[in-house]
Amino acid sequence: MKKISLLGGLVAAIMCAATSVKAAEQPNIILIFSDDAGFADFGFQGSQSIKTPNLDTLAQKGVRFTQGYVSDATCGPSRAGLMTGRYQQRFGYEEINIPGYMSPVSGVKGAEMGLPLEETTLADALKKQGYKTAVFGKWHLGDADRFHPLKRGFDEFYGFRGGDRSYFEYNDENKLMSMEASFDKKTERGFGHYEEPKSYLTDVLADETIDFINRNKDNPFFVYLSFNAVHTPMEALPEDLALFPELTGERKTLAAMTWAMDRAIGRVLDNLEAHNLSNNTLIVFTNDNGGPSDKNGSSNYPLAGTKSNFLEGGIRVPFLMTWPDQLKPGEYNYPVSTLDLMPTFYRSAGGIEMQENWDGVDLIPHLTGKNSNRPHQLMFWKKETRAVIRDGDWKLVRHPDRPAELFDLSKDVGEQNDLAAKEPERVKRMFKQLFEWELTLERPRWLLKRKYEHYDVSRMDKYRVPKRLD
Repeated sequence: MKKISLLGGLVAAIMCAATSVKAAEQPNIILIFSDDAGFADFGFQGSQSIKTPNLDTLAQKGVRFTQGYVSDATCGPSRAGLMTGRYQQRFGYEEINIPGYMSPVSGVKGAEMGLPLEETTLADALKKQGYKTAVFGKWHLGDADRFHPLKRGFDEFYGFRGGDRSYFEYNDENKLMSMEASFDKKTERGFGHYEEPKSYLTDVLADETIDFINRNKDNPFFVYLSFNAVHTPMEALPEDLALFPELTGERKTLAAMTWAMDRAIGRVLDNLEAHNLSNNTLIVFTNDNGGPSDKNGSSNYPLAGTKSNFLEGGIRVPFLMTWPDQLKPGEYNYPVSTLDLMPTFYRSAGGIEMQENWDGVDLIPHLTGKNSNRPHQLMFWKKETRAVIRDGDWKLVRHPDRPAELFDLSKDVGEQNDLAAKEPERVKRMFKQLFEWELTLERPRWLLKRKYEHYDVSRMDKYRVPKRLD
């Protein structure tokens, strides 16, 4: 009996030690998401007027992806792809989920538009690897209770369920704000406990992140820091506006909001350093879609297009990754996608069995030189009749109201020289590849009213020629 007991104790001790070693080796993971930022509107992206010193430092210390993509040109679908590592069209999350924008023939409407429950989220995957998980900020993956972050793998949540809200407190003294504060705009702590921020929301989200890190610094953790900056409404602190006297209008407010977000990120980075966690923390910063230049004064230069359309300005985004223990600083020039973050985070956390239905790939071997191939030869985007296929450096754009266009992005990143008439066989081949991919997709669960599709197309035409703002 004693021998058996001793052996059992020895096995338990070994297992405990192995678990401790694994926990020590697992990186902390922080995913920082900005909202509606322009491709050019950061110092590390070349902006002269918008200052982002903390993100610039992050870019210098890590990997800057020159061809970073999101899986859609609008908030909700892009976040669905990010959170699952799968093309969101595979589970019918094809259009933006904003109540009132949907066609009457949609199968799902209102608060019921959300991330299907059978889909595995980033938080689900990392929780199984022993991580503490939290999301702070914008959710936008379904307003109904069953889509709530705490039911999708997250241990903690402070933020709002919908797609936008004020950066200041909703209260009864300001009746306009109070009336606007439908439940999906109110900030919520945990599940159903509504608690408005007492200061500028961007700063509060950093406060929440820092507090979570302080409480979980001895365990591997995953934080999804989902800023609503720089989405409308355009609201900035007076002291931040004063830093940009040379700018006016929405561009000035955008610069101040971006400065505040960068300052908040800097505080989070300083907190990691204070706990000696920086070297073994994998940090990604990126944005949910291209900037809506007509709404917030953002610039996507040198790219054409904006949020909501599939020109490069709608889907190519600023994209940084740092992990000092594993990655050397530099630029990576092959196309990558936010779909890649699920497998990258999962494998980095110690996960072994990759899901066969993930469309993303683990980027770490590509960044360390173990894999010199392109992460993706083919990439796809789709919104009902609008679609894109990218094959290597060739990009085919299918429009709802005009012939398809073909661009060679290696020579024409601004998409000004349509080569479709000169390359008919390539166009046919790429159309076939696009059709084959579309046959693997689920029917959209909700559809956009046609007037909003027309608006998206007219917005694309308005910003068809790249324009430098600074």
